[in-house]
Amino acid sequence: MRPILMKGHERPLTFLRYNRDGDLLFSCAKDHTPNVWFADNGDRLGTYRGHNGAVWTCDVSRDSTRLITGSADQTAKLWDVQTGQELFTFRFDAPARSVEFSIGDGLAVITTDNFMDNVPTAQVKRITEDPDDQSEESLLVITGIKGRINRAVWGPLNRTIITAGEDATVRIWDTETGKCLKESDKEQGHQKAISSLSKSADWSHFLTGSLDKTAKLWDTRTMTLIKTYVTERPVNAVDISPLLDHVVIGGGQDAMNVTMTDRRAGKFEAKFFHKILQEEIGGVKGHFGPINALVFNPDGRSFSSGGEDGYKTVFSEAASSIIVV
Repeated sequence: MRPILMKGHERPLTFLRYNRDGDLLFSCAKDHTPNVWFADNGDRLGTYRGHNGAVWTCDVSRDSTRLITGSADQTAKLWDVQTGQELFTFRFDAPARSVEFSIGDGLAVITTDNFMDNVPTAQVKRITEDPDDQSEESLLVITGIKGRINRAVWGPLNRTIITAGEDATVRIWDTETGKCLKESDKEQGHQKAISSLSKSADWSHFLTGSLDKTAKLWDTRTMTLIKTYVTERPVNAVDISPLLDHVVIGGGQDAMNVTMTDRRAGKFEAKFFHKILQEEIGGVKGHFGPINALVFNPDGRSFSSGGEDGYKTVFSEAASSIIVV
């Protein structure tokens, strides 16, 4: 694979997301400003200005017209993808950590951190076609989780929401009642904070990554543990190939320890494992800091990584040069 190196952020990368067609790549970072790029050549298309804090996650609608972002400035924002216009702001009493559109884009789940006297929540908002009709009202508020919720995603047919975070527990919630239906077994599950969560293309299973130096594959409906992938460093980011029986895992030491370690000793490599056999089958180097974000293109022929070094790298069979922007 040949890399395209994209430099447009001034602070560490936090999250990456392709649109459904795979031709656009959206990036979030601690520099307050999400970016959008052409996925095939690394050219930057534009930025989304309006946040006043680190932007933790984003999601793009199925038709690539709307973008939603969650930020440390205690807001989540809706944007017009093409114009960069800010369409609506959801305000909270704590940082907005994770955001995701539902199937059909009519709903969004947004998580808020435990901050000051506020408990962590996962909130469901209705997304209207006309921004003038948009409301901040929550249709559902999920509480009862100890520690920050790092990721919340929709389950099949929008009937459930899956959460994971600092308490090392994966939970499946009913979107009608807000009740917890299942949670991961404490013995089989992660032993330290879960940093990332990614769904398979058919939503039948999902992958979690943890600071306990493992990634785990789960059945979406039954919460049965399917596979465990063991690495030698904390896991910050994971994704599942939509094309092959591969998973990609990335991480490295905590950001606070990076400057205390010789650069050559850093484990800044995206590692590939066989999804079924659980064996490591390869790795790709390219970052000078811990990897914070990983995502496969929907076509399965390339993937992107984002790191603490502020760079995004697209590894593609079709890429023929390294481009710095």
